[in-house]
Amino acid sequence: MANPGRDTELWHGSYLQTYLERDVRRLRQIGDLSQFQDFMRMPASRSGQLLNVAGLARDLGLAPNSVKGWISVLEASCQIVVVRPYFANIGKRLVKSPKIYFLDTGLLCYLTGLRTPDHAAAGPLSGGIVETAVLSELVKAFWNRGREPRLHFWRTAAGEEVDFVLEENGRPIPIEVKQSATPRPSMADGIRAFALHHANARGTGYVVYLGEKVMPLGDGIRAVPLACL
Repeated sequence: MANPGRDTELWHGSYLQTYLERDVRRLRQIGDLSQFQDFMRMPASRSGQLLNVAGLARDLGLAPNSVKGWISVLEASCQIVVVRPYFANIGKRLVKSPKIYFLDTGLLCYLTGLRTPDHAAAGPLSGGIVETAVLSELVKAFWNRGREPRLHFWRTAAGEEVDFVLEENGRPIPIEVKQSATPRPSMADGIRAFALHHANARGTGYVVYLGEKVMPLGDGIRAVPLACL
């Protein structure tokens, strides 16, 4: 952090209040901002998971159309990114629901009550937070080059999956995220499965992990530290 003595909880609380009172009301007429803040906690706690509008509506006691509208507000104001599935092979039985990610891991932790790094690392959201951090860096890399993010995920009905598929020059690049500091070849099993279904992805792929060195994992796949992003 640039200023470790700053009260991050106060900062995030002030930021959230400004966001609700200015940006949200500019995008959509929402009468009960406190209810909208409660709503934000739900996608924050499910960052990296499949978007289930019906489930969110049921848990919050809202109409599905209201949830869809509020999701669009978060997306338009760059609070979340909706990642859609990769469909290069239409003949396969693939999961069709999109995934939802919060862009700011700090705000995610604030909304879900995680106040310290140790608390976040030890909790059930730790894996989702790491995956969200990787997504955030990939999206910012596109935006900093003046490009729209071309990111997807891949998951089959049989359970094969890759966290992210980045499209570059018409070629899919699979990226897997692991909450581990020790790279192992088995971490790339999802990438190898993806390559079996997509010949143009063979010989490439990355596993982003919490270690410190770039390491080969075989088949042209490399383990890359999160810090490198």
